[in-house]
Parts: sequence; C-alpha cells; structure tokens
Amino acid sequence: MKYLILLEGKTEQYFIDMLIEEGIFKIDVNDMIDMRPHHQRQLSTKFKPHLLTLIKQLQPEEKVEIIRIGDKMSDKLAIPKDIRNKIQSEKKYCTKPEFEILIIIDNDFYNEYLKVKSIQKPKTFIKEKLGKMVCNNKDENWVKSYFKDKNIYKLLEEYKKLSKHNKNELYLVDLVNK
Repeated sequence: MKYLILLEGKTEQYFIDMLIEEGIFKIDVNDMIDMRPHHQRQLSTKFKPHLLTLIKQLQPEEKVEIIRIGDKMSDKLAIPKDIRNKIQSEKKYCTKPEFEILIIIDNDFYNEYLKVKSIQKPKTFIKEKLGKMVCNNKDENWVKSYFKDKNIYKLLEEYKKLSKHNKNELYLVDLVNK
C-alpha cells in the first residue's frame, strides 16, 4: 500500500512536515508517493502531473490510499479515470473550522472563543489574543517552533474531544503516534 498525502494549505504542510521530522507521523515517508506530502487539494495534471505518473508506474497489484488533510473537506476529490483502478480509498482528516483552533486550544482560549465563534474566525481571534507577530502560522519556522515542545498527541486528542466532524471526516490524532 502506498499513501498519497494531499494538504489543503501551507500551514498544514508545515505541521505535517514537522510531525514527520519528529518521527511521530504514523505513515512512513517510504510508503508515500514521492516520499513526501503534497500541498494540493486536487489531483490534476495541471498542478503536479508527476504524481499521476508515479501512481501509474506502481506495480499492478499495488494500491494507493489518498489522505487529505485540511480545514474544510467539502470539495469532492476528482480522481482521473486513468488511475481510478489504483485508488483503494480516500480518507479526510480535518482541523475545523481552521487550523488555528489548535492554537486556541493550546492556549486555553477555547471556552472564550466559543462565545465569539459565530462572528469571528479562529485566525482573527488568536491573532487578537497573541498578536500578529506572535501568531504567524503562515511562516514555516513559526509553526515548527510553536509546536516543537508541545505534546502534539495530547493537543490533537483534546481537539478531537471538543470538535464535531461529519461521519466521513477523521481526526489528525489518528495519524500521530503517542
């Protein structure tokens, strides 16, 4: 089995790269298509045609599980016809409503955020609380340094307890070793 990891945004990419570097991501890079996760929402020759080529070059009996990680997973994944027979399954792992919810939980602001969530996005809320320079989750170094000494498993476990996903959406904690 090979895994194709598709990431919605740069923040997710930085976070997953960090998990891999720290050795706590459950999927080994040797089992990934192209030996790494990919910042892209859809499979398309327009974006990364080499991924489709790599999937086509797999042994006939070898299958691919697509793992999509992001905030919103409402868009349907379009799988090109010429590789459909290679795809065994697709799984979605979410951080709803936005990745910043993890920072809110980590800073014990969750209950406070619940009071304003209907009028304020997590990104805006946490930047108001911590400041723009303190919370720059679009910067790879910031993401990695922020989460470096955190108990990621415990944080993701707490997120799972507090959040509600659709039936077909899984939790990041399921991709992390304790």
